[in-house]
Amino acid sequence: MRALLYDIHGNLPALEAVIADARAAGADEFVLGGDYAMAGAFPQDTVKALEKLDAAWIRGNTDRWLEDPSDAPVNDLVHGAIEFCRDKLGLKGVEKLYRLPESLTLDGALVCHASPRGDTLTFMPDPSDADDQLIREADPELIFFGHSHIQFSRAAGARVLVNPGSVGMPFDGDRRAAYALWKGGYDIELRRVAYDCDAYAGEIRTRMGASLGAGAETLAREVEQATILR
Repeated sequence: MRALLYDIHGNLPALEAVIADARAAGADEFVLGGDYAMAGAFPQDTVKALEKLDAAWIRGNTDRWLEDPSDAPVNDLVHGAIEFCRDKLGLKGVEKLYRLPESLTLDGALVCHASPRGDTLTFMPDPSDADDQLIREADPELIFFGHSHIQFSRAAGARVLVNPGSVGMPFDGDRRAAYALWKGGYDIELRRVAYDCDAYAGEIRTRMGASLGAGAETLAREVEQATILR
C-alpha cells in the first residue's frame, strides 16, 4: 500500500505525524507529489526525512522556483521564502529538487503536481469547464495531483481526480495534516492527522522571522487558520 504525500512545505512535525499514521495503517511505499521545502520552518530536515522513505518523487512548482523563480509571484513573501529555503538547502539540495521529474505513471495512474498540463494550473473541488483544458486525451483514468492544498476526490467525465491535500499547509479550513492511502486501483482513502499546529506556527515565527519579517507572520497564521492569506 502506498501513501501519497503532497505540499509538505517544510513542515517537519506534520510530516512526521503523517508518516507515523501511514505506517500504522500499513503503508510500505510513498508517493511524493512536490513542494517539499519552501515556505516552512524546517526545509532541510524535511527533505532529509523524505529521503529515508521508500518513495517515488516528482517536482512541484516551488521546488522549481528554488532554481528558476521567473514565474513566481512578485511579492516579498514568496521571494523571501525562496531565499530562506535556498540558504538552508544549499546549492546541491536545490539542484536535486529541481531535477526531479514533472510527473510519473504508477500502476496506470498519473501522478502530477497541479494537473497534466503543468505545475501551477490545477483542478478545484467543484467541476468546471476548465477541467477539459487541464486533461490531455492520452491521460489515464486516475489522476493524482495537489497544489491547491484542498483535499478532495471527484469525477471529471470518465476520469477520477484525487487531491490528497496538503501535509504541511492545508487551505481547506481543517488544520490537520492531509494525505491519502492508495491500496491500488480506485481504492483510495483520504486521511487527516492531528499534530501541534500552534507549536509549529511558533517555529515559523522564531526561525523565519528575521529573514521574512511580516511574511513569517503571514505563514504562521496560514498554518493556524488553514487558509491562504496572501
